[in-house]
Amino acid sequence: MWLEPELFRTVVAAAPLVAIDLLLRDGQGRVLLGRRRNRPAQGCWFAPGGRIRKGERLDEAFARIAREELGLALRRQEARLLGVDEHFYEDSVFGPAGQGPTTHYVVLVHGLDWPGGDVPGAAAPGQHDALRWWPAEALAADPGVHPHTRTYARLLRPGAWPILKQGEPTT
Repeated sequence: MWLEPELFRTVVAAAPLVAIDLLLRDGQGRVLLGRRRNRPAQGCWFAPGGRIRKGERLDEAFARIAREELGLALRRQEARLLGVDEHFYEDSVFGPAGQGPTTHYVVLVHGLDWPGGDVPGAAAPGQHDALRWWPAEALAADPGVHPHTRTYARLLRPGAWPILKQGEPTT
């Protein structure tokens, strides 16, 4: 269900949003990030992701977010649930800090291994102005990467998220 802006503003002001973030990892252990065009986290490198809509099953939300953010046809069964995180922002899509509601997300962080090293494409042009592969150590240290995404570096330590062989089950 898509919400009209005024109703969505009320929801953002009154309740947490539930979202999915995608950590897409290539064969070199690098993770794909997008530089956000919009609030919150505007101008920062961030994991691709999006909110789950009312009435949308997790599998549907995962596939939609992968398609809209990355232009990829991915299934949740191909991913590994890495953890649940929470993100708090002083701003929102409705304005900078102090001029709109704050934003609170509960985030289901999923990891996927991507067989090719090329950036999948310029999907979600309204969301990101660039996509880039980041080595885990650079992601953890770069001030241009949003602090919420930098915390994901703990999930990228060697052995914390095994690279799967083709056909190996993820659950």
